[in-house]
Amino acid sequence: MDVSTFFIIVIVFWLAGLIKGISGLGLATIVVGLLSLFMPPAKAAMLMVAPSLVTNLAQCIGQHTTLLIRRFWALWLALGLTTAFAPFSGLNASDTRASTITLGLVLILYGAWGLRKPELPTLKGPPSLISAFAGLLTGLVTATTGVFVLPLVPFLQTLRLSKDQFIQTLGISFTVATIGLGIRLGSAPSLDWQNHVADALLGVVAALIGLWMGARVRHRLNPAQFQSSLYVVFALLGVIMIARSFY
Repeated sequence: MDVSTFFIIVIVFWLAGLIKGISGLGLATIVVGLLSLFMPPAKAAMLMVAPSLVTNLAQCIGQHTTLLIRRFWALWLALGLTTAFAPFSGLNASDTRASTITLGLVLILYGAWGLRKPELPTLKGPPSLISAFAGLLTGLVTATTGVFVLPLVPFLQTLRLSKDQFIQTLGISFTVATIGLGIRLGSAPSLDWQNHVADALLGVVAALIGLWMGARVRHRLNPAQFQSSLYVVFALLGVIMIARSFY
């Protein structure tokens, strides 16, 4: 690992951990989005797997586990299987331009959605069927970009969950998506996992430090203003990625 790569990984994962510590989400989006400016999205997603898994596991623990499993088993099953086994190249493709543009579009849409904060309807219908469809769509986006916020986060917000249930559901959903992504990328012949173990471990340490710092400063910030700034960053990052893919 050269010096520039070392500092890029440390800064990106520390920043992503800090943001997750403050807002409860955003680690994978920040890591894949920023690292994709310096490396192919598939490699960025590969480095993100271990830190994402470690930082999300604690968020899975809560008093609503049994209730959430009964309610969202179809979502998680579809999300995990689609992320791992979707029958198209996506992140595994040798031509990274398409996945880079798709990732950029996802970041722009996510940023625009967060800034607009539209009033979402309360969905009605067979719960398992709707959840499975949301998991399927999110899995397809994850398999293509390595980012698993759309349409997962807006879908969960339509359900009007309590704060604790929402946070725990996000934690389990992100963990399932991360495991599925790890399985998918593990089968990619172009990715040399063994030579990037040190990079991934460095990312874990930097993300945990950022997570701890973010949790300590969370109460000092205005949550609404912070999240609005974060959505602006996502949108700008998406624009930059798309622009760079054409030059």
